Amino acid sequence: MPITKTNAMRILDTRKIAYEVHLYDNEDGQIHGTAVAVKVGLPPETVFKTLVAHSGANLYVYVIPVAEELDLKKAAKAAGEKKIEMLPVKDLLKWTGYVRGGCSPIGMKKLYPTFIDSSAEALGTMAVSGGKIGMQMELAPEQLAGVVNAGFCALVK
Repeated sequence: MPITKTNAMRILDTRKIAYEVHLYDNEDGQIHGTAVAVKVGLPPETVFKTLVAHSGANLYVYVIPVAEELDLKKAAKAAGEKKIEMLPVKDLLKWTGYVRGGCSPIGMKKLYPTFIDSSAEALGTMAVSGGKIGMQMELAPEQLAGVVNAGFCALVK
């Protein structure tokens, strides 16, 4: 079955960045990160979720391991803000073009300041959402960082 390319994949293709697509069944409604890791057969420490937070009108993107929780103090420090809070799920589509469970750090409506948890630096590859529910893309952490102009820093509790 041919895979329908997402905006995130087209961006990687344009930049000639290698990635592997992992599809999974989401009919059971289990789209949280650790369930996705099991479904695609990857260790949870290599599968990352994309979170969006804000400080006032400024949005920030954080890419962290699926089994971890974003430390808002560390996230604010990384962004150079005093305080940040999570973007409400109802606002995700409006600002990023993505829905919960299908939010990729690549191909958002705008290129927001992006930070990847430092644990990714030690990995050969990491998986992030392919831009829609049921799809993950596996690529090299440094390649992801280059595409979204991200920095690596400690982000989890």
